[in-house]
Amino acid sequence: MTDDQRWPGYVYEQGEDPDYRFSFANERTFLAWLRTSLALLAGGVALDAVELDIPHTLQVILAAALVVLGLLGAVASWVRWARSERAMRVGGRLPAFGFGTVLVAAVIVIAAALLAVLV
Repeated sequence: MTDDQRWPGYVYEQGEDPDYRFSFANERTFLAWLRTSLALLAGGVALDAVELDIPHTLQVILAAALVVLGLLGAVASWVRWARSERAMRVGGRLPAFGFGTVLVAAVIVIAAALLAVLV
């Protein structure tokens, strides 16, 4: 398969194939982010499905926040994979952690809100 047949083209159209170990490591990182996104989605669904002794509006807001974080995490995982793969192909710098910091902060806020109302 030639580079012009590989998808997505914007990743594979420039540079050279990096050592396959680096591409596989990048793919494993992508899958780890995707698993995190699925866990956030599942947490949001569970929080919405279980009746807790907290205000219903707060419960829905926290559940929606988890689902949105899961969605954003899935998108961010794809973008990060593509940016990293392309950087390796052209010998550029790898992308910064970026969204990971936002994700960590959001999970901390949601967990603190749940602890505040449950304890």
